Amino acid sequence: MSAQPPGAQFAHVPLSADDPREIGGYRLRARLGAGGMGIVYLAHTPGGRPIALKAVRGEFAADPEFRRRFADEVASARRIHGLFTAQVVDSGVDAPTPWLATAYVPGPSLQQVVERHGPLPARTVLLLVAGVAEALQAIHAAGVVHRDLKPANVLIAEDGPRVIDFGIARAADAGGLTGAGLRIGTAAYMAPEQAQGFVVTPATDVFALGSLAAYVAGGVLPFGGGPESGALYRVVHEEPDLSCVPSDLYDLLRCCLAKRPEDRPVPGELIDAVRAHPAVGGRPEFTDGWLPRGVSSEIAAHGEPLGRGGYGTGQHIRPEQVHVQPTRAAVPTPTAVANPASTGVARPASDFGDRVAPAPRRARRGRSRWPVAALTLALLLALGGGAYYFYDHGKGAERDASGGSHGPSPRPSSPAATSSSPSPSSSSAGPEYVQDYADAELTAPDPDYEFDLAAGKVVPAETVDWYLEVADGEFVLPEDSDAFVAAGYVLSPAECVRGIETEPVTDLPFDDLADERPFCVRSPDEKSIVIVNLIENLPDEGSVTVVMSRYRESG
Repeated sequence: MSAQPPGAQFAHVPLSADDPREIGGYRLRARLGAGGMGIVYLAHTPGGRPIALKAVRGEFAADPEFRRRFADEVASARRIHGLFTAQVVDSGVDAPTPWLATAYVPGPSLQQVVERHGPLPARTVLLLVAGVAEALQAIHAAGVVHRDLKPANVLIAEDGPRVIDFGIARAADAGGLTGAGLRIGTAAYMAPEQAQGFVVTPATDVFALGSLAAYVAGGVLPFGGGPESGALYRVVHEEPDLSCVPSDLYDLLRCCLAKRPEDRPVPGELIDAVRAHPAVGGRPEFTDGWLPRGVSSEIAAHGEPLGRGGYGTGQHIRPEQVHVQPTRAAVPTPTAVANPASTGVARPASDFGDRVAPAPRRARRGRSRWPVAALTLALLLALGGGAYYFYDHGKGAERDASGGSHGPSPRPSSPAATSSSPSPSSSSAGPEYVQDYADAELTAPDPDYEFDLAAGKVVPAETVDWYLEVADGEFVLPEDSDAFVAAGYVLSPAECVRGIETEPVTDLPFDDLADERPFCVRSPDEKSIVIVNLIENLPDEGSVTVVMSRYRESG
């Protein structure tokens, strides 16, 4: 759901002028954080009990399918009464801004514990496995699959762990919001069936618990970090790296990480295995000493730890961590993109007069592209071209049965829909164009990701050749690509070519692209055009959202 889950103790930030003072009858006291689905506030019940209240973002609240699923998942979550879960105490699913309130847990996330204190002792890990397994029993008994169990979604209190965000991630797993290619979950903790877009079951959560426990015990992700594509490939095709895990935990975690769901233990069997383990001695109890002294002292202090961020903010990001925010990929229309190098179509002579030489452009970030590109190529070859988006696996039959592909839904209320969907032959001058993908709404969560103009998706930075990079408040283009910014709010491929020939630009600062003003980028071979609208730029979070449509010369 987000790296900043409700229920955790966050760094308290005073309410701003834009924040509400009350939601659903609860007094808001501070802002705890913001995540992919909403903003989390510290609130109090009328009797003074603290709660964590999450208000859903407007773009989700405006989607009827999201609201329906959100209501269903909240109803299921309210039936969960496990002692190792953060209880849902109230909700407003029909409010103009839907919200959810959970018990407030004054403790750090398991992710933060490991980052601050390192791997935990074997006995502590075993007790955590038992506690989380008991939480999963309660979650699964209510007919819910968590889908995003990870250290950031497990809070540590003095009397044991608390699992949060159970099942709510499914509310965002709606066709109108995810589009094709979006995976709900975090790559490093996904089960193989989830990574491939197959049906998730309670066994999916057991696999995630195994990955979580391996990370907590060894301090290393069992399937590695880096780009999501690499982690997903290893989850599906390779065995976990448990070399850093204590030997007396190896067999238990290896069973959880079985590739086939039916080969994994159920939560009750995990609890029995923990009880039988010599390090626990038949008594899995969260008494004094179950945590290392440093962790216990931090929790007992109930204060703000040193360093960046507070409890549950998810801001202590280590280099090997993968990004937790999913993105969506554009699905090509039936006129699939042709390989420009193999079409053999010569470009007609320009009708637009002498071309204006563009100004020198800003250089791309100074990291070497070759190692990442080589890794990506190897992954793509190994997967037959499917390493990046396992979600599409198994969906081909569905697309064939419906007679076409399912691309992103149009945005009729946005200028982007008008400006990025012109008629392919809106001008008689120059070549005609056919559309490869249309109105792909994409979000690059931070500067470590960029937009793949050819495929219409978000990819790790420096892994493709025709890209739109996000850097320091502007877009950065490849040195061999050209761009043009429209004077108005409608831009066709023909107008793009005319503009590039007469008024090319190399600088694309966000300030010049306000109000979804369209711009276009031409491929190095001059046969493809991508029309782009900047939809949202969140400097504080580092995320940038665009809508893109690609056209190529017909012939």
